[in-house]
Amino acid sequence: MSDPILSARDLRKTYRLGKHTVEVLKGVNLAVRPGEVVVIVGASGAGKSTLLHLLGGLDKPTTGDVLFEGARLSTLNRTRWRNERVGFVFQSYNLLPELDALENVCVPAMVAGRREVARGRELLAAVGLGDRLEHRPAELSGGEQQRVAIARALMNKPTLLLADEPTGNLDDKTSETILDLLWKMRAETGATLVMVTHDQHVAKRGERVLEIVEGRIR
Repeated sequence: MSDPILSARDLRKTYRLGKHTVEVLKGVNLAVRPGEVVVIVGASGAGKSTLLHLLGGLDKPTTGDVLFEGARLSTLNRTRWRNERVGFVFQSYNLLPELDALENVCVPAMVAGRREVARGRELLAAVGLGDRLEHRPAELSGGEQQRVAIARALMNKPTLLLADEPTGNLDDKTSETILDLLWKMRAETGATLVMVTHDQHVAKRGERVLEIVEGRIR
């Protein structure tokens, strides 16, 4: 059995709200194998997004460690690691409103100092938006914006894909289309996928489903 590509060890996250302390994660342990599709489910406020943000290096744990290919994230250049090895797909799309679809998709390459317009065009064609290259986010539907976000997430050929409620703002039909696309693109690239959702129907697509309850993985 291969070593984990991503793992968490006794992960805890605490926030201060005024005079109160809120412990969101209370000792999470998990291991994800290369190429695996893991879906993490849980009710609103259970800690799903917090966990995903810690796994993706967008936030730091209060205590505990996240490891990628055996290396602690705390020892890596997290900004460079995120851009080169990780692709993010968010519920709110997080596209830059002043840029068109092609420019949004090319942002990760530009951050890395590369100009890869041809790859951006290929990715947008692959997600069915080859004719919407010059449209800005405001000119695209929610489903189209999420397609752009998926293409952007794949720009730098990431090893790990992290998806945070990627269909949360979409209707049922569009959600199915987006999930089909995400699974297709993941299969074609061989990337590892970790997704969080509150939707049990979405969770059924996972090879392995984990439930987070009151800050702990069941």
